[in-house]
Amino acid sequence: MKSILRVFSYLKHYPFHAAGQLVCAIGMTMAVFVFPNATRHVIDHIIPFPERHHEFAFWVAISFVGYFLNSGLNSLRITVNNIFEQKVIYDIRSDLYEKIQRLPLRWFDSKRTGDVMTRVVEDVTNMERVLIDGIEQGLVALLQVVGVGVFLFWLNPTVAMWATLPVPLLAVGAWIYSTKGRDRYRNQREASSDLNALLHDNISGIRQIKAYAAEKEELQRFNQFSELLRQANLRMMKWWALYSPSMALLRMTGSVLVLAFGGQAVMRGELSGGEFVSFLLFLSLFYEPIDRLNSLNQMVLSGRAAADRVFEIMDTEDEIHASSGEVLPEHVKGHVRFESVSFSYQNQPTLEDVSLEALPGQTVALVGPTGAGKTTILSLLARFYESSEGRITLDGRDLATLSKASLRDRMGYVTQEAFLFNGTVRENLQLAHRDATDEAMWTALEAAYAAPFVRELPQGLDTNVGERGVKLSGGEKQRLSIARALLKNAPILLLDEATASVDSETERLIQQALDHLMQNRTSFVIAHRLSTIQNADKIYVLDGGKVVEQGTHADLLALNGKYAELCRKSFLPDRG
Repeated sequence: MKSILRVFSYLKHYPFHAAGQLVCAIGMTMAVFVFPNATRHVIDHIIPFPERHHEFAFWVAISFVGYFLNSGLNSLRITVNNIFEQKVIYDIRSDLYEKIQRLPLRWFDSKRTGDVMTRVVEDVTNMERVLIDGIEQGLVALLQVVGVGVFLFWLNPTVAMWATLPVPLLAVGAWIYSTKGRDRYRNQREASSDLNALLHDNISGIRQIKAYAAEKEELQRFNQFSELLRQANLRMMKWWALYSPSMALLRMTGSVLVLAFGGQAVMRGELSGGEFVSFLLFLSLFYEPIDRLNSLNQMVLSGRAAADRVFEIMDTEDEIHASSGEVLPEHVKGHVRFESVSFSYQNQPTLEDVSLEALPGQTVALVGPTGAGKTTILSLLARFYESSEGRITLDGRDLATLSKASLRDRMGYVTQEAFLFNGTVRENLQLAHRDATDEAMWTALEAAYAAPFVRELPQGLDTNVGERGVKLSGGEKQRLSIARALLKNAPILLLDEATASVDSETERLIQQALDHLMQNRTSFVIAHRLSTIQNADKIYVLDGGKVVEQGTHADLLALNGKYAELCRKSFLPDRG
């Protein structure tokens, strides 16, 4: 129940909407009393007395006014509720997405994209049903049950006691269904999430599926997950098929009891015919909201399961210094030091006692075989992960004390796999500089040798590049990624195989642009091509998570060690 209470805690931000709904609900509850009381008055005091028949039309009109008021207030309440509910859902989604952005990368490493999407979209929507039905139906139903119940006992306590006899049994049934149903609904949400995660992966990897002619196998796998969801839904429906008719039988038992004992009261003269008819009408008004409360019980269970999954994310610990920490000055020199830094990923040692230094304006190259820890160094420098031992400093400031937003704002990062968002060229460039002018964008594109192909695009800067830049070639995507880093104009550059996806001629042109860009900036470069790193101020050779050699290109060749071996086996032939 804690999750449901947390959902309703969002309502306190909109007290006037809540008050408006309460006023409408009270007014609707009062309006439902009009027709049964008017009916009782007509039967007992109008129909038996011909001299009062002229009053009949008035009481019919009063009955209509009662229903008109009820419907009018209901329309107003629904309007207020929809505005209220959408504001709250907007707040929940905003808080959830903001929270996701503050989570550490380790959290994303262990989560499926489809599952996270399901929680943001579907689970929040199911929480929405708790707000809609919990307020719109629950409040009105509860007021109506209490109000009509009190009136029934005022009419005739004895008959009212028999009429409400099934209520405790209804409450017990609802309690049993609720306590036993939580796991069923949670399993259904998880099965739906698993199916969405698989669907997301398969759509993202549709080229690989087609390339390996794996459509049949993937269909079978999809059907397996779909079958699990079907079974989870059927388990819920089976219990509902027992619960709902059982509750309906108990409600109808109340009507039979009123017919039996109320009819006897009329025959004994303890109850008038009009009072008996109004009692039956009030009884339907008493049990109708109870029926809605039982239906609401199912929706609350579904909403509770969804809320549990949403708040599981909300309760996850934030990334360290995601929104706090020391802010770097506007001008950063770029003096970086790694002091005996070690790092383990999922209990697997990745870096061990790494020490390195980049002086302001220097270009530092990181080389080594795959898995040596090169990209990990850049990830630690950007604080995507936190080192387990040692420390990293920037201009003498310990990175562990810095605001991550401030730190990353001083860095330009080009990854090995160029990532472009499903938007225009302009929108992808503006990720680095929101207020960049067209002139600044074209300057960056020229420097990255991306301007020629961008000019040839149908709409230039306003051309949509597709999901992950699918409409562009690998080299074009990488050049746009480099242009984005150039546009940021950061004092520290992190280049992880920045020219890996371009041909030799384009690489030569981009390298000239990077050489110009890296002047007076601290740059960390990971590359497997000799032409990219041979002019670096210092080269660090990593192997097995350790720095095994360091020096200039010429020094390391003269050493004839690991670097020289890598040059012979992996890099382009030595031309110097």
